[in-house]
Amino acid sequence: MRVLLIEEDAQRCALVRERLAAWRPQAQLAQHNPVRRGALAAEFLAQGFDAVLLAARWPGGSGLAWVRELAAREGFAPLVLFTDDDAEAARSAQALGAYTLSSADLDHETFPRVLAAAEQRQAHARALWHTSGSGRQTQRFGDAFIRGYRCVRRLAGGRSTDLYLGESERAGRLVVLKVARDRQEREEGGVDVFRRFLQEYEIVQRIAGSAVVRIHDLGVSDEHAWLVMEYFARGDLRRRLRAPLTAREALRYAAAIARALASIHGSGVLHRDLKPGNVMLRDNGSIALIDFGMSKDESLTLDLTDTGTIFGTPHYMSPEQGHGEPIDARSDLYSLGIILYEMLTREKPFRAENPMAIVYKHRKEPVPQLPAKYAPVQPVLERLLAKSPEGRFAHAEEAALAIEATLKGWRSRSEAPA
Repeated sequence: MRVLLIEEDAQRCALVRERLAAWRPQAQLAQHNPVRRGALAAEFLAQGFDAVLLAARWPGGSGLAWVRELAAREGFAPLVLFTDDDAEAARSAQALGAYTLSSADLDHETFPRVLAAAEQRQAHARALWHTSGSGRQTQRFGDAFIRGYRCVRRLAGGRSTDLYLGESERAGRLVVLKVARDRQEREEGGVDVFRRFLQEYEIVQRIAGSAVVRIHDLGVSDEHAWLVMEYFARGDLRRRLRAPLTAREALRYAAAIARALASIHGSGVLHRDLKPGNVMLRDNGSIALIDFGMSKDESLTLDLTDTGTIFGTPHYMSPEQGHGEPIDARSDLYSLGIILYEMLTREKPFRAENPMAIVYKHRKEPVPQLPAKYAPVQPVLERLLAKSPEGRFAHAEEAALAIEATLKGWRSRSEAPA
């Protein structure tokens, strides 16, 4: 059994956990703190849970108000409201189809009886979802049927893949599914899409820590390869750049990216396509790197790019990468320098009418100068954007330390956004 508890009070959470474990030792309890984390995502139906328990109230919120909103979501998991002996709230919740529990019910057989009833209701709903025509249709992502995942909407499409927002029954959360349009399809340059999916899965699974996107699943359905990945409700750094950043914020992001690069480089991986769109923002303020489809992993014999091939995004490519020359970890640091410049100035340092002209500028034009107010950052930028790899930081850890030292030395207490 899996239960989601919406509760802010730690003592009540511990009590529910203890009571649930006494009844069902193998039961799983997930907690959502409504004060710290806010409302549940609008697309979320809690399909991976047998019941959703809600506290009667919390600072700034009401369980009954949440019941009204969640009960209106067709297909939402069974709701159980702790009413704190409020008879009127109990009647209102029951009228909406929710179960109710009083304060004393945790210590009596009412608690397991109510949860068992919710579990039975959800089991019936899942059976219909898995087998009915309408339910199966919600598990279709384009032409691929992927069992156990509900398609919420299509997010984006590329040359050979589509991205969808979905809900995982097994994980009990919103996820992103990357689905190849055809398992047999080959990308430009003859690369098999499924082989690229396999490489991305193997790379990410090997990197320890939170520096990279979490990949939950990999499979093939109806001749379509697919990956299931962590969903980032806050989006990516590209979206964040639509609004101004302070220098402190820009330096904090840059330091976090450098730390993430240190983690992946330490695992023998080069990212090779670092850009704002591949830096994702988690709810807790941390970042994660995504899109390892073009990465190089020294531990794998499979290399999906040929020597001399130019790949990546021209605005963020190092001079050596743009000319199809051998690259190492310092190429990713150059891309970080471009991102840092863009975060501070809201402009890309090198612009031209076509990609090859941009590549030329990366190699031939001098390192751009930041506005005078950002002069303390210029030395770090000079090292990151050195034309020759030998002029850059030796590794990402060194770059992270330099950026963090610059951030520590930043003295302005009332700076305006960049």
